[in-house]
Amino acid sequence: MNAQGLNSLRHWIFDMDGTLTIASHDFPYMRRQLGMADGDLDILAFVARQSEHDAAQMRQWLWDYEVDLAKNAIPAEGASDLVQHLHEQERKLAILTRNDKKLALITLDAIGLLDYFDEPVILGRDEAAPKPDPAGIDHILNHWQADSHDAIMVGDYEYDLSAGRGAGTHTLLVHPQANHWPELSDYYFEHCGGVLRSLVQGVVVK
Repeated sequence: MNAQGLNSLRHWIFDMDGTLTIASHDFPYMRRQLGMADGDLDILAFVARQSEHDAAQMRQWLWDYEVDLAKNAIPAEGASDLVQHLHEQERKLAILTRNDKKLALITLDAIGLLDYFDEPVILGRDEAAPKPDPAGIDHILNHWQADSHDAIMVGDYEYDLSAGRGAGTHTLLVHPQANHWPELSDYYFEHCGGVLRSLVQGVVVK
């Protein structure tokens, strides 16, 4: 699909942290604080394997750590302009995050984008199985009564792309360094500003 095809997609689902915001989570620190072993990368899966008591304490620690990040979130390069452009083009917009929904609302408000997303399609880890599970995308598409071929999942990590693949949507990676997952991404841009330029100028990209 070229840029003209990208412009034709009417349903846009965004990851939040590191996609619409400047990445601020210190994941190695978080894993150390939770007592995770080296090589164990999925924090939410690790917490889910713990006893009810230990998991509750870990979730509280995560909340305390993440709420401060949410309140001080900064929009990623080009994110605000991209979302505004898509809104003006009457695209449907949603958020699918591995974060808590309440934190997602705080974050979106902090970066000035909350009004662009309808509350029912802001999904966190308690509303749907976390990415890479495609359940959240399926839920959003069902809410919109939309076809997966008319939708795109935008994110900065493998889990976002895998979720999109699993749900049958197009996938778009935004990452400042490189496309680490070319087999999972239909498009790659260094930042949201590049996505906007492609939409406006009709530049053909992968």
